Amino acid sequence: MKFLATYIFFLIVWCGIAQTEPAYIQDITGMHAVKPGEIWLSHEHILVDFIGADSINSSSWNKIDVSKQVLPFLLELKNFHVKYFVDATPQYLGRDIHLLKELADKTGIRIITNTGLYGAQNNKFIPDIARKNTAEELAQQWLEEFEQGIDGTTMKPGFIKISVDNAESLSPMHEKLVKAAALCHLKSGLTIASHTGKALALWPQLEILSEQGVSPKAFIWVHAQAEEEETSYQKAAETGCWISFDGLAWEMDKHIEKLVYAKRNGFLDQILISHDAGWYDPQKKSQNIQPYTPIFKTLLPLLRSKGFTEDEINLLISVNPSKAYAIHKRSIVTKRENP
Repeated sequence: MKFLATYIFFLIVWCGIAQTEPAYIQDITGMHAVKPGEIWLSHEHILVDFIGADSINSSSWNKIDVSKQVLPFLLELKNFHVKYFVDATPQYLGRDIHLLKELADKTGIRIITNTGLYGAQNNKFIPDIARKNTAEELAQQWLEEFEQGIDGTTMKPGFIKISVDNAESLSPMHEKLVKAAALCHLKSGLTIASHTGKALALWPQLEILSEQGVSPKAFIWVHAQAEEEETSYQKAAETGCWISFDGLAWEMDKHIEKLVYAKRNGFLDQILISHDAGWYDPQKKSQNIQPYTPIFKTLLPLLRSKGFTEDEINLLISVNPSKAYAIHKRSIVTKRENP
């Protein structure tokens, strides 16, 4: 399925974006209005279990041990006044809302969890029942978590997390995930964050959103730093989607080059930055948890040395993520003709 970024840009120019309701953020403690000036980490992990959907079981990890090992890394964030921590681990990959609640209570950090399903790695993390569900059925399941709470609790997701394998044409399962996310967004206003990688798989996802009437402004291109062609970022920015450079725990130099490019080409206000760091892995006997602080200790000083202003830095760590994860419906509506 071929998709041209210029088509979406044309569509956005000639169409209006429906946004009549106020914007909110939802962490696991509840929903509240967006507040400016608060610092975010927009893509991190506390626990990830790669065993697969058919075998995963929360009894395979000890919450006390996980909390003990991860807590010091979260407490360190208080030195940098981090208010929001987006935990991007989806269901069937280790999403544990009780663990998240315990850590939120101990640190005072607002932790945001998700609904959705992770399709990358050839659907290893999708349970059999979900393979049989229609997009409409999946969307309804995710909407129920948003409206009623996760696993019988009052804790609710603050965004939709999906994932696709990187290919020019999406598999039927991955097309279904993207459609389900679009349908859920139209009912809930939850932002869609999609593990994508290189731009190859971005365009078909944006096309499905367009077909469903969802604005690209409701979509986060996750792991965008994997893309090697810088002009793809310009094309993506023209659509209005969010571009997430979220591997700062692993590859600092590559991110700096891309941030300079975004600034130079005028779309820094669509960029998200994070570490994709952590995490506790139940399948490993010894843990090697990566810290959540390189942005503050290394990246921001480097950006300042390259001429980034405090306003530009504030865009990256506060303004942009608060807009990206704000809960409001971003649909495409055709402008009315003048009589």
